[in-house]
Amino acid sequence: MTSTLQPAQATGAVKRPGRWLALSVLVLAVLLVAVDATVLGLATPYISEDLHPSGTQLLWIGDVYSFVIAGLLVSMGSLGDRIGRKRILLGGAMAFGALSVLGAYATTPEMMILARALLGVAGATLMPATLALIRNIFHDPRERSLAVGIWGATASAGTAVGPIAGGFLLEHFWWGSVFLINLPVMAVLVLVGIRTLPESRNPHPGPWDLGSVLLSLVGMIALVYAVKEAATHGLTGTTLGTGLLGAAALYGFVHRQLTMPVPLLDMRLFRRRGFSGAVLADLLTVLGMSGLVFFLSQYLQLVQGRRPFEAGLAELPAAVGAVAAGLVAGRTARRFSVRTVVSGGLAAVGMALAALTALGQSTGYPVLGAALLVVGVGAGFSFTVTADVILSSVPKDQAGAASAVSETAYELGAALGIALLGSIVTGAYRDFPAPAGTPAGAHESLGAAVEAAAHLPPHQADALLTAAREAFVHGLHLASGAGAAVLLAASAVAWFLLKDQKLESTG
Repeated sequence: MTSTLQPAQATGAVKRPGRWLALSVLVLAVLLVAVDATVLGLATPYISEDLHPSGTQLLWIGDVYSFVIAGLLVSMGSLGDRIGRKRILLGGAMAFGALSVLGAYATTPEMMILARALLGVAGATLMPATLALIRNIFHDPRERSLAVGIWGATASAGTAVGPIAGGFLLEHFWWGSVFLINLPVMAVLVLVGIRTLPESRNPHPGPWDLGSVLLSLVGMIALVYAVKEAATHGLTGTTLGTGLLGAAALYGFVHRQLTMPVPLLDMRLFRRRGFSGAVLADLLTVLGMSGLVFFLSQYLQLVQGRRPFEAGLAELPAAVGAVAAGLVAGRTARRFSVRTVVSGGLAAVGMALAALTALGQSTGYPVLGAALLVVGVGAGFSFTVTADVILSSVPKDQAGAASAVSETAYELGAALGIALLGSIVTGAYRDFPAPAGTPAGAHESLGAAVEAAAHLPPHQADALLTAAREAFVHGLHLASGAGAAVLLAASAVAWFLLKDQKLESTG
């Protein structure tokens, strides 16, 4: 479906003074969330050594942030539409900073889990508000495409800055420093945002329905948890029950939205083929790529022996490619077509993932760096254009809720990808032939094998590490191949569903 707006919106674009300075505040918020999402992975071994969490507690430290964000994005996006996007953005940023301090100085695993959960609540307020404010600040379609490109480029840059900054801090300071880097960013965001950001909201919002909020929260958390548990421990009665609870809650949420006069989320948005196609393409893309993102740091550090800071730098080409592509994606989509750019970008990512099935323990960095660059370019084109399609497909009053749907697709895709592709890597790894005398825990993860090898005689340690690394790389090959298949399928879906879809022009 070709998105259309009224002529006053499309051609009578009023260019608000200070809009680019306002954009700089919004991208700071994006940077805050993107860095926080990637920096914890490097700090996990240090947190484990200091707080001594159990295996289950360690999983919750890593997962609860994404669980809560996935469950609250739609609710918080709709809340911003109702009470004001500037208000919820600045309030969420201040809460994010305060809760980062709580995480930095956590003294028990329970305290860390609580801090991460509350950070998820605060983080859920930020991303939908930023995109919704871009929709309301930039009325000129070409300027908005560029603004969305900068927004997406910053998110990509943040995923690279996180490991690099985290690696540097962990080599020079204690693990809490990876949380405290949020404070100066938050301070600048709030102080400048108060003066530069305009307030915007839905003029006819209706009530913020708490029943819908609870159904959305329970449904998303239960579903994501069930998928992760099933991939890790198999399909148990508890896992199946949790999954059914999540599905029932989400069904109840959809039914409630269709019967309410003013719903929390207007389900009619999904009747727009462009909107549905963009959301589905995003979900499949993140699902296919998340396995690479999740296991690449382990490959660089535990297989190739790179230090944390060096491993972070090694992932930089993906961010560089995404930034460059994001800045020109809107112009490229207008010159060729939306579906050509999105489908082509996804196909490029799929081919790059397919190339990684040839990765070995001693593969030179130029091969890996080139593949990551292609992944970044393809993802930068696709994500930027789909975000623009989603924003331009809905009325400005519903921009927060629509943006939240887009972000929820990212979170759900990441959870599904890590769970499903992670199970492929774990399954391939656990059955590797270990030398006699190897502790049983070495089969749990490559990190556990490296730790076990440190307490074995040199000859036995070398044999264990060789076998474990070969098994891990084999699992990475299988996950990359599965990811490539998902990305190529996403490319085909985008080609079909985004047919005739166009970005707005200034006429």
